[in-house]
Amino acid sequence: MSFGAAIASYFSKYATFGGRARRSEFWFAVLFTTLVSVAIGMIWPGTTVEVNDMSIQQSSIPANLWSLATLVPSIALSVRRLHDVGRKGTYYLFVLLPIVGWIMLFVQFVKDSQPGANEFGEPVK
Repeated sequence: MSFGAAIASYFSKYATFGGRARRSEFWFAVLFTTLVSVAIGMIWPGTTVEVNDMSIQQSSIPANLWSLATLVPSIALSVRRLHDVGRKGTYYLFVLLPIVGWIMLFVQFVKDSQPGANEFGEPVK
């Protein structure tokens, strides 16, 4: 899947938790959202607030809006990617485990697609 097609799929399947997502679709979407987040952070860096002798960096309104706008499609894409490797969507809850859960999810995200149909649908390759 090309970069443009992956981004189009990312936004067109905004809240689609069913089905499967290819590895390229997932990683191109991660790249796109990361690049846009960095660009927003550079253009609108946010503010620093002093509270009880501590500096707290607050993100800008555009950064918060971007994060909010990409929350649901990012979770939906992650669930579809887990479906592609044969895992249930609830496996995504491992993100709540510090470090170990993130590593477990990362391993699933980099795995190749399960060949043939599985309980989540036909392969997208």
